[in-house]
Amino acid sequence: MNWDQIEGKWEQFKGGAQARWGKLTNDDLDVIDGNRKQLVGKIQEQYGKSEEAAEKEVDEWLSRH
Repeated sequence: MNWDQIEGKWEQFKGGAQARWGKLTNDDLDVIDGNRKQLVGKIQEQYGKSEEAAEKEVDEWLSRH
């Protein structure tokens, strides 16, 4: 699956994102609204990760869908 599909069906994927990154609130996920850069930024902010580490986590999550 590619990111365009996730972005287009974000409402369906929000629960999975919240399960994976539990520190992200519903408000965070609403603001992210399927935007990959915003998801990566929120992961960095909430988990204190580097951009590269956050990108890798998003890539791994994406590969499971």
